[in-house]
Amino acid sequence: SDLGPKTVQRLFSTLEDKAKGDLSAENLKQTLRSEMLGIFSSVQQGDSTAFKLNSPGELTVWMVIGVNGAGKTTTIGKLASQLNQQGKKVMVAAGDTFRAAADAQLKVWSERANVEIFSPENVKDPSAIAFDAVNKAQAKGFDVVIVDTAGRLHTQTNLMEELKKIKRVMQKVNATAPHEVILVLDANSGQNALVQAEQFNQALQVTGVILTKMDGSAKGGVAIGVACDVGLPVKMIGVGEAVEDLRPFSPNDFVDSIL
Repeated sequence: SDLGPKTVQRLFSTLEDKAKGDLSAENLKQTLRSEMLGIFSSVQQGDSTAFKLNSPGELTVWMVIGVNGAGKTTTIGKLASQLNQQGKKVMVAAGDTFRAAADAQLKVWSERANVEIFSPENVKDPSAIAFDAVNKAQAKGFDVVIVDTAGRLHTQTNLMEELKKIKRVMQKVNATAPHEVILVLDANSGQNALVQAEQFNQALQVTGVILTKMDGSAKGGVAIGVACDVGLPVKMIGVGEAVEDLRPFSPNDFVDSIL
């Protein structure tokens, strides 16, 4: 039910075309497996689970977006911690100026991850925070800056426009930024996550998806829909609260768990 009608139709068509004459459970399973992996391989390029990092000495900017409650701030903390463990000098920018606790939550995660946080007091314009963060990170020789943004529904046009503005403003400091636009989706939100992916991608040209709460009740079938319907690669999955619970996405393991 999480796959979305377009993806389901494609899988059924494949079964009708390729499973003729042998309707054994094993053959149907193998046919589905092959098609699902084909869907993933069509959107995963090169090292499919790696987010882009520029050459040493060149700043990398990641912008993280998504709806309220998808797990953006927690995901940023885990990403920052993993980058720090790789020896990268990391800054997180507290661009979520709407949610009262967002700043405090990001501070806790930045301390846990042992990275710097950029959170100027009394600045409520997320574009200004993003601009200054990229400026400071560039001047002080940081390797990566991760920009948090306020959660918003994909239907809130004015807030979607604000995201576009944040992206434009960063490009005034660094013409190639952001190098990744990472969409965080809750695996439990089913087909609604597909709609979110379409809308956010349309507005901001998403480069990769992180699926959170894969340890919940859903099997996260939306991952296939995101790849098939929206053409976006799923790069990582969240399977718990700990730092190491943000893992590279493995299409093989994922398809095996579904079938």
